[in-house]
Amino acid sequence: MIGKSTKIIATPITSNIVDNLSVGDMISISGYIYTGRDAVLPKIVSLIQSGEISNYDIQLQGAVIFHTAVSPAGVGPTSSNKLEIESTIPALSAAGVKLHLGKGALSKETIFALKQYGAVYAIIPPITALLNSKTIQQRIVAFPEQGMEAFHILKVKDYPAIIAAAQGKSIYE
Repeated sequence: MIGKSTKIIATPITSNIVDNLSVGDMISISGYIYTGRDAVLPKIVSLIQSGEISNYDIQLQGAVIFHTAVSPAGVGPTSSNKLEIESTIPALSAAGVKLHLGKGALSKETIFALKQYGAVYAIIPPITALLNSKTIQQRIVAFPEQGMEAFHILKVKDYPAIIAAAQGKSIYE
């Protein structure tokens, strides 16, 4: 259930939406979001750096990336502060990603990079059953050989999250 104080967000996300998000805001996300974690996010950054991202059906401008794998059990957040994930956040934000979803505290450097590139980070409680019920479609868009850790796109309705880093501030400070 969405409360009165929950901000409703539809993808793709504009800079105006990001500019109006603050640490502690409760949000509800609907639309298409990408998923990726340790194995695949560095590969996506490599595609951006090599210019090969255009060879894939991946639109990062205004995108949301959820730090998770997709398995038959559903989706649930992984720790965003793992080196292989957190190190990709600045490059993905520079490429147009506006919202990163996961769990855990990020470094001050990453929080600064989010501000610099006009992006935010939100945490999702590990509520796999709820998220599974709010996932309408899923498909692999890159690196199928990674199995459940491939780069997926999900169509979601009312994914709940809490803004954990925005405007250079963090909920963990």
